Amino acid sequence: MNQDQKNNILNISAVASKSENLIGEIFAPGDKSISHRCVILSSISLGESRIEGLLASTDVACTIDAMKSLGSNISFNFNTDICVINGIGIGSLVEPIKPLDFGNSGTAARLIMGLVSTHPIKSVFIGDDSLSKRPMRRVVDPLTEFGAEFDLTSSEFFPMTVIGTKLPIPISYETLIPSAQVKSAILLAGLNTPGITSVVEKQKTRDHTERLLEIYGYDVDIVEEKQSTTISITGQGTLHSVNISIPGDPSSAAYPIVAGLICKNSKLTVKNVLINPTRDGIYRSLKEMGAKIDFINKRSEAGEDVYDILVETSHLKSIEVPASRAPSMIDDYPVLAVAASIAEGTSIFRGLSELRVKESDRLFGIKHFLELNGVNVEIKNDDLIIEGSPKGIKGGGTINTNLDHRIAMSSLILGLISETPVSIDDAKTINTSFPGFVELMNALGTKIKLSDLSNSL
Repeated sequence: MNQDQKNNILNISAVASKSENLIGEIFAPGDKSISHRCVILSSISLGESRIEGLLASTDVACTIDAMKSLGSNISFNFNTDICVINGIGIGSLVEPIKPLDFGNSGTAARLIMGLVSTHPIKSVFIGDDSLSKRPMRRVVDPLTEFGAEFDLTSSEFFPMTVIGTKLPIPISYETLIPSAQVKSAILLAGLNTPGITSVVEKQKTRDHTERLLEIYGYDVDIVEEKQSTTISITGQGTLHSVNISIPGDPSSAAYPIVAGLICKNSKLTVKNVLINPTRDGIYRSLKEMGAKIDFINKRSEAGEDVYDILVETSHLKSIEVPASRAPSMIDDYPVLAVAASIAEGTSIFRGLSELRVKESDRLFGIKHFLELNGVNVEIKNDDLIIEGSPKGIKGGGTINTNLDHRIAMSSLILGLISETPVSIDDAKTINTSFPGFVELMNALGTKIKLSDLSNSL
């Protein structure tokens, strides 16, 4: 089955049943955040870039399609995960002849919004129902300071028209919320802006854009102070082509890792996982819960530390996760909630307001799939409180995923420890970040079945 066929399959449901003895070695899929950024930076570099291990997800496919529409020459073999890009250089984007469709990808939309805002072109941005409900003002406001103009639905949402400025003005912007997408959009806008563009962060966020800019030969100035970090670039320089290998996604790796921790008599290895201090909150939290996790075979890929991660069945204890840790694990609370559901004691995850504006209201989504399967869970303001049940989970729920891939996968992981199977209404959404999820999990010994025998996930 080719990628187009996979993407056209609709309404595939899935059910996960109680599983034990998960054994084996698997590779984590390519990191989604780095995949997006490599496609974008390679497209505006000079020369031919070769990217190995690019994530073959629907999200990344949206980035590829958008950059093609903006003038880049991209060839991607979904079967080999090898992408070859002939870049056009900074400042050379062409005006797209049709709307740029970002599907469910907020990362692709916000980063490319930054990129086009300082080019003298007009672009229409659209997305699916989920993306069209996600706030864009946080990106629009700083990009407006460069001189770009925006026509948004209700001043906030897609569809949106971006009118890039002919004479961009460099800015220094202090982020109002900890967001790597906002930071990256500003830096990408700064690439085609004369002078120095700076982003000031009071709380550090994932730093893949900064690391990758340096790999592509672009100077980045980073000043760390007690209360803030300032990232600065000088615009209208040159990005050079690269040969690069994408490390495995730590958020995707968390699903088989949590499964290995909570399913009886399990011992498995997830190989080639990126461990970045701005992305490792899930692993620090699991360690604090008593998880048996070992990080071995350290090496470097794409300017990042990469490890193989060994896990085995563990007796987990409750945890209180501080709000300050949220930026380093914002995508990982749903699967950590699964671990907390079977832990001894009551866990509290604090300061989760950002989860309300993800692919769905993810804070409610976590409560929904846990509660529907017999877990006692409560939301107080922006805190999530989960009462663990070490003796087991009732299960039996059918989860409405609301187009949220992380709610979908986490619900299936919960089903692996439930007395009664857990179902999800839409497994297709998993292709957003983790194509091959079901096949990979079942290779370890899980019992997850799709309503369709196409093995499309």
